[in-house]
Amino acid sequence: SLPGVKKALGKYGPADVEDTTGAATDSKDDDDIDLFGSDDEEESEEAKKLREERLAQYESKKSKKPAVIAKSSILLDVKPWDDETDMAKLEECVRSIQADGLVWGSSKLVPVGYGIKKLQIQCVVEDDKVGTDMLEERITAFEDYVQSMDVAAFNKI
Repeated sequence: SLPGVKKALGKYGPADVEDTTGAATDSKDDDDIDLFGSDDEEESEEAKKLREERLAQYESKKSKKPAVIAKSSILLDVKPWDDETDMAKLEECVRSIQADGLVWGSSKLVPVGYGIKKLQIQCVVEDDKVGTDMLEERITAFEDYVQSMDVAAFNKI
């Protein structure tokens, strides 16, 4: 309780307003108002059937759609040991790598310096089947031709 003297409500505001601040609230009014709109009633049979039918239709439509296959476009830089490395043979070795979900694209020789050129080759892979680690292992396995391999660009399709 706060110290002070309680004054009539009419002294603070309009005189014709009734003072209800000290009165007890009616507890049955609180039970009548449902703020969240929840119902205790059960769902009718017809509504259940309708919901089940719509769910079945949705599932059948969903199953007819083809699954999207995640693909990536990768640009690889394959570096030879020196300027005397046979680049045609190096490209032939790289293209000899075959895997499910791997498609080789265009390639070109890019000058690095001092007469050395690197092979820049494009490929498209399915992400679930082929990874960059597998490509790097197989390409660097051609030790006579390949010094190293880098991923120059990696784009999701």
